[in-house]
Amino acid sequence: MQQQDRPGGERVGFWFGFASYAMWGLFPLYWPLLEPSGSLEILAHRMVWSLVAVAGILLATRHWGWIRPLLRQPRRLAMCAGAAVVVSVNWGVYIWGVNAGQVVETSLGYFINPLVTIGFGVVLLHERLRPTQWVAVGIGGAAVLVLTLGYGRLPWIALTLALSFAVYALLKKKVNLGGLESLAAETAFQFLPALAYLTFLAFSGGGTFGRTGSGYGWGHSGLLALSGLITAVPLLCFGAAAVRVPLTMLGLLQYLAPVFQFLIGLTVFHEEMPPVRWVGFGLVWAALALLTWDAIRQSRRNRLTPATPDPTPTRALKL
Repeated sequence: MQQQDRPGGERVGFWFGFASYAMWGLFPLYWPLLEPSGSLEILAHRMVWSLVAVAGILLATRHWGWIRPLLRQPRRLAMCAGAAVVVSVNWGVYIWGVNAGQVVETSLGYFINPLVTIGFGVVLLHERLRPTQWVAVGIGGAAVLVLTLGYGRLPWIALTLALSFAVYALLKKKVNLGGLESLAAETAFQFLPALAYLTFLAFSGGGTFGRTGSGYGWGHSGLLALSGLITAVPLLCFGAAAVRVPLTMLGLLQYLAPVFQFLIGLTVFHEEMPPVRWVGFGLVWAALALLTWDAIRQSRRNRLTPATPDPTPTRALKL
């Protein structure tokens, strides 16, 4: 079935995609609401309540058939566990970065993520880049050098987010589960360690869930619990978009999230942007513009060129 033939068509898919990336882009407005909880406590609550939310959705839709086959495949389970570890690092650094006043740098991580993904393709999958892609990667490397000078250090928050998300995407591709199913599997691995940490906080008096006092209360606890639904809903919208719109459109929509994050960092949190950082971000945006132009051009060329069978067998990456 073609993507355009799905219920609602491409226009509905566009709005689902827009909604998913817009919600991800607005996350920096949500995590500060959970203070005075620390970043690790917020992360643990996100893990626990995400599993609760996803389990509720799976129960409502009676979508359980994928679980038993997955349990019979230790290799896929191991990759799910690896994805859970990597996405935990990604979530944790992102929450910490936002609540530490580094929203602009977190947006940089998702801006440079496509460049890191291309680098993985070359190093791990032995893919060949087109000349334009090589130029984009070179500009991206120059941008990291400029931003290192601008920050006076490596932009480690951005690099950690970009690298962890690229590894996560690679593992998800190998596991080959849908967005909701993969989130359920990953949060199932996260659940017990997160619950153990929250239990420790509760008994040691360091937790904020269910406490009363300045900055706490049931409203605060409700916001912590809501983090599960906040995580699941954008994924549902993304899944609805992915089956309706072309990959080129989805690739363009992905830039909405870091754009929103960047603008929030500047206009809401009033983070500083010295001239050298503008130069670094400008180089990143130039690299992304080249990648986008090259992807669109290649997509049009592929549509105009009849498909021919590839005599060379595909060599899959073994993890």
